[in-house]
Amino acid sequence: MKDRKEQLSKQMQLYAVTDRTWVGEKTFLEQIEESLEGGITFLQLREKHLSEAAFSEEAKNVQKLAAKYKVPFIINDNVEIAGKIQADGVHLGQQDMDPLKARKLLGEDKIIGVSCRTVEAAKKAEDWGADYLGVGAVFSTSTKNDAIVITRETLMEICQAVSIPVVAIGGIRESNLISLKGTGISGIAVVSAIYGQKDIKQACKRLRACAEQITQGGKS
Repeated sequence: MKDRKEQLSKQMQLYAVTDRTWVGEKTFLEQIEESLEGGITFLQLREKHLSEAAFSEEAKNVQKLAAKYKVPFIINDNVEIAGKIQADGVHLGQQDMDPLKARKLLGEDKIIGVSCRTVEAAKKAEDWGADYLGVGAVFSTSTKNDAIVITRETLMEICQAVSIPVVAIGGIRESNLISLKGTGISGIAVVSAIYGQKDIKQACKRLRACAEQITQGGKS
């Protein structure tokens, strides 16, 4: 179990969450491959407006790319599709299926992440079998207009309250992520600071270098 946590903690360092908002000159898959080339260590496919059939087909294509670069690939919210395509796991929000049920459906070897922003919710998620936590928003973000920003102190309290890896998410950019150093996080989850950039590959390289600095001494 300890080895699994240590491995997952390392894989969390630069966690990319997809967003097709910036698709234009490049296709969605081209953008994702650039991020993989740039050094992301974990990939979550998030789609809010696709049909089940389209989402499933897209997930298979993204899964192939992630496998090519040996990066863990999980699905946001949709446990059914995660199970159907045998993704590496699923990420659940507070309003989604509980981790216990997701674990029964997906199996013991799958990665289950849970979003939270309080110590109470973090402890509950860990007790219910979550493998890691996504905590935020740590900064104001345009990706989720209804996101509530948590304090640095709360982030630190959550990291100290659980034994599983914690990933900070929400409004993280190259210019502000250094302030997360010393909080105990295992990594950063990023959307626009990757996929909203003109040169995605270089943006990822810079973010990865910064993430390595701020997560040294984090959870293991």
